[in-house]
Amino acid sequence: MIGDFHFLRPLLLLALVVPLMLVWLSRRSGDIRSSWKGMMDPHLLDSLIIEADRRSWFRPEWAMAAVLALAAIGAAGPTWQREAPPFVEDTASLVIVVDLSTTMDAIDISPSRIERAKLKIRDLLAARPGARTGVVGYAGTAHLVIPLTDDADLVEDYTDALATRIMPTPGKDTGAALKMADALLKAEGVSGTILLMTDGVEAAAQRKIDGLSSGLVVLGVGTTEGGLVKGPDGELLAEGGARTIAKLDLDALRTFASANGAAVATMTDDGTDVRWVAQRVRTNFAQRSAAEGDRWMDKGWWLVIPAAFLFALSFRRGWVVKVAVVLIALKAFAPSSAEAGTFADMWLTRDQQGRVAFEQGKYEAAGKTFDDPMWKGVANYRAGRFQEAYEAFALVDTPESWFNQGNALLRLGKFEEGVEAYRKALERRKDWPEATDNLALAQRLLKVQKEKEEEQPEQPNLKPDSVEFDDKGKKGKAGRMDVGEQTSEMWVKNIVVSPADLMARKFSLELQTRKP
Repeated sequence: MIGDFHFLRPLLLLALVVPLMLVWLSRRSGDIRSSWKGMMDPHLLDSLIIEADRRSWFRPEWAMAAVLALAAIGAAGPTWQREAPPFVEDTASLVIVVDLSTTMDAIDISPSRIERAKLKIRDLLAARPGARTGVVGYAGTAHLVIPLTDDADLVEDYTDALATRIMPTPGKDTGAALKMADALLKAEGVSGTILLMTDGVEAAAQRKIDGLSSGLVVLGVGTTEGGLVKGPDGELLAEGGARTIAKLDLDALRTFASANGAAVATMTDDGTDVRWVAQRVRTNFAQRSAAEGDRWMDKGWWLVIPAAFLFALSFRRGWVVKVAVVLIALKAFAPSSAEAGTFADMWLTRDQQGRVAFEQGKYEAAGKTFDDPMWKGVANYRAGRFQEAYEAFALVDTPESWFNQGNALLRLGKFEEGVEAYRKALERRKDWPEATDNLALAQRLLKVQKEKEEEQPEQPNLKPDSVEFDDKGKKGKAGRMDVGEQTSEMWVKNIVVSPADLMARKFSLELQTRKP
């Protein structure tokens, strides 16, 4: 430990000159004899000079010098220990692989296996605020539900639409799903974890995931006693006259996890399983990135405690005026109030202050503080201020800025502009999986929007309360037919395409393109 001791910012130790000068000036100004030494005989000085009480062993100038010295040493960053990279929890990417085979409709856990899995995904997103999460769904084939993103609301929207009926092919192909998830994490360029949520693993999967580079966590869904399987219309499925019962194959999951160096657990009724998964993700990320991404831990902040104690001593009676003089003298060499603005401005740049607020989760304040447009955009995006985020990203012409502009535009509902932004990003960086996936998503949303606009008849400025029929030339009285509120809502629902239907079409098209 002692051999590892060093300073992260050693040049700041030059600031120790200031407290040394303060002590020297204090001693010089307090030596009255040296001032009169050349003006009168030494034997007269003892009788004519009244010196301060020498019983005071600690003077205010010394306290201020000690505070400044501790501040300089702390700012230099003493360290002797390494730590995991910053933002471990935020940057620990996770791809959730969800089993969408028919057995996930079993009702051995309430309300069903798939519905419980979706609730657990929501809890996991809440436990990892700001983290990048993606979702892959699989049955007989594997399909990307949503690429890695830090937008938890978007992940929740797509997760809520997951259902076994949207899969184009029955069965289980766990290997294909894990390979797709692993490819997503490799494209990120950082270590990540795959969470497999399933009620069983087929034997063929063991052969297909050899060489998996990402960490793997397995969460079993269901009970070993099993439960009846419900169909899409709520009916109980039956084969050969007997109702279908699906059981959690825990032994197969344990064998599978052991062969792949993965941890395995089963769902619980409380949040224990969610906390376990979140901890596994953090631990896996820290272990995999330790060799290349760890850094020295800055221990300088510990010196704030003794510095604060010494500074408190400066408020003793008789010291306040002396310390005030020292502070005024130091202020003379500091930037003017117009330049400094606040006390924080004297020590931290605007971007550094913004980073502090960002780490504390104060994204709105960070967005107002950052000068760097990319950081300003990210903070505003996290705060839900998508228009401000878009305007900040637009100040930079890089692939990342165009990609982030597209994300903000999608959140604003400007799908056509979002498509153009993603295209700009891909023009500047070829073969970018995230941008390609988001472009496809934006194009699908734009298509649905246009279809809705075409199908919806033009509405008059005033909404009619009823529809009148003119029966001229026909016998009978003219009548009025009131349009009920429920009927109007039914018309709207018939126009809107549900996310589940949209994903079902997407997966079906993907399957057709994969076939030779």
